[in-house]
Amino acid sequence: MSTPALLAVEAGLLLALVTALWAVSVAVRDTSIVDVFWGSGFVAVAWAGFALADGSRDRRLLLAALVTAWGLRLTAYLAHRNLGKGEDRRYAEMRRRHGERWPLRSLVVVFWLQGALIWVVSLPVQVGMSDPTPAGLGALDWAGVALWAVGLTFEAVGDRQLARFKADPANRGKVMDRGLWRYTRHPNYFGDFCVWWGIWLVALATGSAWWTVVGPAAMSVLLIRVSGVALLERSLSRRREGYADYVDRTSAFFPRPPRRRSSSGRASAGED
Repeated sequence: MSTPALLAVEAGLLLALVTALWAVSVAVRDTSIVDVFWGSGFVAVAWAGFALADGSRDRRLLLAALVTAWGLRLTAYLAHRNLGKGEDRRYAEMRRRHGERWPLRSLVVVFWLQGALIWVVSLPVQVGMSDPTPAGLGALDWAGVALWAVGLTFEAVGDRQLARFKADPANRGKVMDRGLWRYTRHPNYFGDFCVWWGIWLVALATGSAWWTVVGPAAMSVLLIRVSGVALLERSLSRRREGYADYVDRTSAFFPRPPRRRSSSGRASAGED
């Protein structure tokens, strides 16, 4: 199957999946199930590409494996964290604001939009699976795997550390600033960032997928400027005592040693 044909088929698949998911959300009155689907949507794209694309089997299998490990871990984590606990407050507020218009509006601004974003971000996967050359895996493929591994470690370990922190009643209302969270305020988002730039490097090894940089670039913008860091920071600043001090000493995204307080009280670079 040619690359344009594969891209069209994947778009149709995602449209069908998110529309079906929307119907379920209307029935259960819970828009936030779309968040749980996010990782699994990429997995569906990856295996459809593996089955339909004509690229190197080694690279198709590698890309499918990387996306599956990342996507299923994320889906399992979000399902355990979110399902059965009611609609996320962001969507609940939108439901209150839009009233009876929300079911139809959510189809466009939540479900179809998420499907479109999955399609764009996964461009390296789709195109990387379509090019048959080179047949084997080379240095760039393995560099991508290494960056992906760093990202998945940050994401999985960061999520686990945060879950354990929140499980302790003594930490209610406190700021998580231990483990990886000591070096970046969002190790899970930084992990996502590395995962998708790593996947792009694997696709880049084909020599023809350079333009799919729009995929990890879009993910980076989402993580840093839209639905990730920027959105969460506004909420946490209001809900967590001491969060302003945490912001002063800890990197927002890229890990680095915490700043220490100088004698003047201002933060400076270095270890605490």
